[in-house]
This record gives sequence, structure tokens and C-alpha cells, in this order.
Amino acid sequence: MAGIGSYLKKHTEALVKDVGIEPACALTGKSKATLGRYYSDNAEHADRFMPIDAVVLLEKEASFPYVTTALAELQGGSIAFDDRRNNAPSTGGVNADVIALSQRFAMLMTEYQQSIEDGIITVNEAKRLLRETSLLQRVLIDMKLHLEEESA
Repeated sequence: MAGIGSYLKKHTEALVKDVGIEPACALTGKSKATLGRYYSDNAEHADRFMPIDAVVLLEKEASFPYVTTALAELQGGSIAFDDRRNNAPSTGGVNADVIALSQRFAMLMTEYQQSIEDGIITVNEAKRLLRETSLLQRVLIDMKLHLEEESA
């Protein structure tokens, strides 16, 4: 349990720091001290965790779902986070998706070629490849949704 608790507390701290301590207090109605206890690694606070409703409120404002991702990882899963937050749904359809897919695949291959040039893929290069792979996956998901919409 100690490893799980520590892992969740680190992600809780990242969440609060992403949002900012003052805005986090305003959003959750909790004091700075209370929020600090949720991610404190002191033994006296080992069993204190942020309530899930507070996590939802903070992750809505954060740049990334830190705690939700940690929970998924602890269960052996993963989540796909779409940070686009578009104001309106895409209306391009499958044709636009095919074009976007080919462009995104070209970007992935370009990134791969640059990364493997010296025969070693560094950590930063791997991160860029992962980002491109995730963006390619996003295009495929959009395409899948458009195809399901057209076939219904």
C-alpha cells in the first residue's frame, strides 16, 4: 500500500501545482493546509487522500488528468487524454480524416528518421515519437467515429 499511496500523492501534488494552490483552494473549498495534507509524505498524513469530487474539479482546470492517469496505471490500464477541447465538433468527415492520417503518418516517419539517424533513440526522441504516435492514434479515433456515424 505504501507504494500506491506515495504514487497517488505525487500525482495529487502535480495536479494541485498545475492548477495553482490558490485557484485549487477556491475550486475545492479546501484550505492550503488541507490540500497540502493530501500530497504530504509525512507518516501522519499517509492515509489522507484527496476526495474524488475535488480531483474532478481540479482536473477539469488542469492541463492533464494527473490523478485519473495514475489510477488507471495502478490498475494496469491507460487512458487517452484529448487535450484539444474544441468548441465545435469536426465536420470534415472521412475524406478529411484520410488526409490528416497521411499527414500525421508522414510526421511520424520524419520524426523516426531523425531519431534513428545516429542509431540510438534518446529519451527525448522517444518522447517525440510517442507524441507523434498519440496524435496519429487520435486521427484514427476521429476517423473511426466518422465511419461509425456514416454507417449508422
